[in-house]
Amino acid sequence: MRVVVLGCGYVGLELGRQLREHGHDVVGVRRSESGLASVADAGLDPARADVTDPETLSDVPDADWLVFAASSGGRGADAARRVFVDGLKNAIDEFASRESPPERLVYTSSTGVYGDHGGDWVDEGTPLDPTTDKTSVLAEAEAVALSAPLASTVARFAGLYGPERYRLDRYLTGPVTEGYLNMVHRDDAAGAVRFALEEGVDDVLLVVDDEPVSKWEFADWLADACGVDRPEKRTKEERLAAGDLSEAARRRILTSKRCSNDRLRTLGYEYAYPTFREGYRAAVDAYRGDA
Repeated sequence: MRVVVLGCGYVGLELGRQLREHGHDVVGVRRSESGLASVADAGLDPARADVTDPETLSDVPDADWLVFAASSGGRGADAARRVFVDGLKNAIDEFASRESPPERLVYTSSTGVYGDHGGDWVDEGTPLDPTTDKTSVLAEAEAVALSAPLASTVARFAGLYGPERYRLDRYLTGPVTEGYLNMVHRDDAAGAVRFALEEGVDDVLLVVDDEPVSKWEFADWLADACGVDRPEKRTKEERLAAGDLSEAARRRILTSKRCSNDRLRTLGYEYAYPTFREGYRAAVDAYRGDA
């Protein structure tokens, strides 16, 4: 199969590597020269296009499978809408209208669309309740993907971590605010998308590891593993009362949930890193080696 990955970045490059190992041809689409270089360095076929500029998409080769993994670059809701909603519509219009349209579309979303559930469990059937303008845009983009004239999958990623994204200092230095962490290693985020493509998984797929964990428990485990003192802890009320939070940080503290991967497990996906303990081992070893 030929797979076109639109926005072939942190997860997309790893996805491309896994797909190549499974015998597929992969075209990695980026809009910058540096991005194209990273695609080529990963052994994938680079193609330059910008999902917000529909004319550029016409130069991208046909796809048997299409993955939309573009990023808005951490910018606000307006930029997110241009990429995730308008850009996704541009991609669907372009590829679905071709003589050989894709057999499947995968759109990568976020568990942020669930909003706050007071620490309760959520799964693919839980109603969406986005609490920010940006997560509302992500929910709208999910609807665009699921209504496309293609077999479609929405992969909702939990918090991504992995090489270059371990962020040890955040939890080793503290203070650490109470709440839950829902995480998935980059390799399993990519692996779940590959699995959805190869197995023809429809609808929504929650991509998270086996063990949502309290931030306090995770911070203590990480400190113990790294051989340092456990960090200071704060309740939500204490952290909010400090008055030095950005609005985005405040919203993160006020949204708590535990995400279930029962569907992905039941379908047969096998995790490379089933929990943070396996996933953070390389980072811990590197930290101890440098200490």
